[in-house]
Amino acid sequence: MATSKDFINYISEQFNAEGLIFRPMMGEYLVYYKGKLVGDICDNRLLIKPIDSSKRLLPDAEYQPPYDGAKPLILVENIDDGEFLRKLFEEMYSELPEPKPKKKVQK
Repeated sequence: MATSKDFINYISEQFNAEGLIFRPMMGEYLVYYKGKLVGDICDNRLLIKPIDSSKRLLPDAEYQPPYDGAKPLILVENIDDGEFLRKLFEEMYSELPEPKPKKKVQK
């Protein structure tokens, strides 16, 4: 089941702040915060990287893979709390790697 546009819109409305971007990827979405990859949205589920800050803020969270064969990510069930989502992504931001520079295409 692919993620619905309604689900993407709902997450965006709850977050209600600058810096959140969804990039389509094979019927699902990658989630970026201020240019850094924080997780995926797959099958109408928000899944985030399991790093120290996300594990600390969601200590009892379930881990699920975004698709068969993928590494499990943390399932964020409390998507109705925009304040929590903003705090979660802000806390994660400093731990996430910088985006890799894009390679220039040679002509």
